[in-house]
Amino acid sequence: MRRKAFDAALSSVGAVLTVALIVAGALLMWGAVFTSNQVRSQLAAQRIFFPAANSPALKGPVYKLARPYAGEEVLTGAQAEAYANGKILPDLNRIAGGKTYAQLSAESLAHPNNAALAAEVNTVFRGTTLRGLLLEAYGYGMFGQIAFIASIVSFVLAAAMLILTALGLRHMRRVSPDAVIWMGHSGATAPISNPGQIALGPIGQRSMLR
Repeated sequence: MRRKAFDAALSSVGAVLTVALIVAGALLMWGAVFTSNQVRSQLAAQRIFFPAANSPALKGPVYKLARPYAGEEVLTGAQAEAYANGKILPDLNRIAGGKTYAQLSAESLAHPNNAALAAEVNTVFRGTTLRGLLLEAYGYGMFGQIAFIASIVSFVLAAAMLILTALGLRHMRRVSPDAVIWMGHSGATAPISNPGQIALGPIGQRSMLR
């Protein structure tokens, strides 16, 4: 196989991969931006704020996840996760004594005349629902971050592939038209001076047909 044809084939493959990586990076970046904007707009509509730094609502080690965001509005996936697990969850554990909504609901059904227990079930249900919604926003936010990182990786690989393709094209222009790649060797093909001679290996290694 002639070296020019080999270089041309590799360069063509490199060009196709470069375009594919650029398209993939652009789509991933679009997905990351879209997800981030959706999470932010949905959270902003809820108008959820962390308590102030000096608020009693953040005192104690159980609120350590929420404390770094004190006074801020919940607008990002990271903030949503911190509010869900650093504020709502400790509050629910304090109210219900560590019991889940399902456990309290079962107790309430067993004691239908217990008004205090019914109110507790209602409070825990609302808190659990809000926590679930915030954790869902956190999950979507994580998908957006992963898409953003994948987009950057795709663009970097596209740049590397573009450089390799350019080097391949440069080599193709500089290589001799007679250069070949054959059985792991490359070099100029030697002319056959005698029709009875056939080249069987690198230049200079011939055998006479008997």
